[in-house]
Amino acid sequence: MSEINRRDFTKAAVAASAVTAFSYGRVIGANERVGIGVIGCGGRGFDVWKRFVKQPDVNAVAVCDVYEPFVRRGVAASQGGAIAHKDFRQVLDMKDVDAVIVATPDHWHALQTVTACRAGKDVYVEKPLSLTISEGRVMVDEARKTNCVVQVGSQQRSGAHYAKAVKLIREGAIGDVHHVSAGMTRNAMPGFVARELRAGLTKELDWDMWLGPAPERPFDPFRCIYHFRWFWDYSGGQMTNWGAHHLDIARWALNAKAPTIITGLGGRYAIKDGGETPDVQEVLFDFPGSVVTWTSREINQGRDVPLEFHGTKGTLSITRRGFSVKPEVWTGQDPSNPAAKNEKPAMEPIPNETGGEMDDTHVRNFLDCVKSRQRPNADIEEGHLTAVMCHAANISTRLKRSLRWDANKEQFVNDREANQFLSKPYRKAWKLA
Repeated sequence: MSEINRRDFTKAAVAASAVTAFSYGRVIGANERVGIGVIGCGGRGFDVWKRFVKQPDVNAVAVCDVYEPFVRRGVAASQGGAIAHKDFRQVLDMKDVDAVIVATPDHWHALQTVTACRAGKDVYVEKPLSLTISEGRVMVDEARKTNCVVQVGSQQRSGAHYAKAVKLIREGAIGDVHHVSAGMTRNAMPGFVARELRAGLTKELDWDMWLGPAPERPFDPFRCIYHFRWFWDYSGGQMTNWGAHHLDIARWALNAKAPTIITGLGGRYAIKDGGETPDVQEVLFDFPGSVVTWTSREINQGRDVPLEFHGTKGTLSITRRGFSVKPEVWTGQDPSNPAAKNEKPAMEPIPNETGGEMDDTHVRNFLDCVKSRQRPNADIEEGHLTAVMCHAANISTRLKRSLRWDANKEQFVNDREANQFLSKPYRKAWKLA
């Protein structure tokens, strides 16, 4: 297990900008334009980039990707105004870049976010925040040290109906919540195939730079461009993909920092395409006073598994389309009046709520915070705490046993084997020093 020195995250980091994050916060005025660069302009990165570009107070300054077709379309989306780069450090060297979007595969998030903060740039980083738990803590510490605004791309945090649901739950509208269920299901049988470069590596992709800090591997088109999600070297499967969204809302509504016990089961049972992460996974998180369950299944659609908060008075079901509340009827007996029958709903009806736009709102929240220097809706600390849940779930699943978590130390309790998963060694030139 590599050790992380928080004072010198990477020898490959660029020299910090002469403009510190603190002084920079006094440069941008409320009505001034914000210079933005995007690092990673693939599927999700391109979508987020387009949302930034259409904001009236954004200057699209730079597009960076190691795959040339993605760079070209990113520049085109900026109407040709953005400068193309292959190395993210060149973007961070640009004085007219005030903030960057980090939308690279997960194994790059920590290096690029920390390096950006040290260069005095604010950061919008896609979820999951990190590849490992230790990385996430370093990222939070660096953001706080440099006073940079870091928004995690958990756009549900900016959804008005999510915020309303969280408020209702915290105020006890559905009673005490001791069980939350979440998940995602789909049928992806028999598996996946490469999306790009199926005929082999060309000069359009810098494979060595794509790997970056990850272990050296021969080029494999299936390992990059979207399908990196199914390999432990780069990501954590659906747990760190959709789990990072829905479990984030669960933890937010419970107003809880971390689970104390994590039990994960599953594996890649039916999809035989070369991927490694589970196609079936079931996880239980034990929080003080509540149990959260996660179900993911890629081999059978079956019924959808919405995010549901099961209160003593009612159940709140929520998706991006909105939420609904189903009142409960208590069927037990009151010890003080055992002859009485409970026939009425335990709560007053709550009208259904329709979902609304979240992605643009999330981008807008970040830009507003760049100017105000306030914490954004999905602040880096919140992104880290949710990523901890996801990483711990995957570690438990891989070890096939329950784990106890110490949230203050950010370590597994008396479990050397599990703690070896807290970080990963970096490849030479990108190693953690």
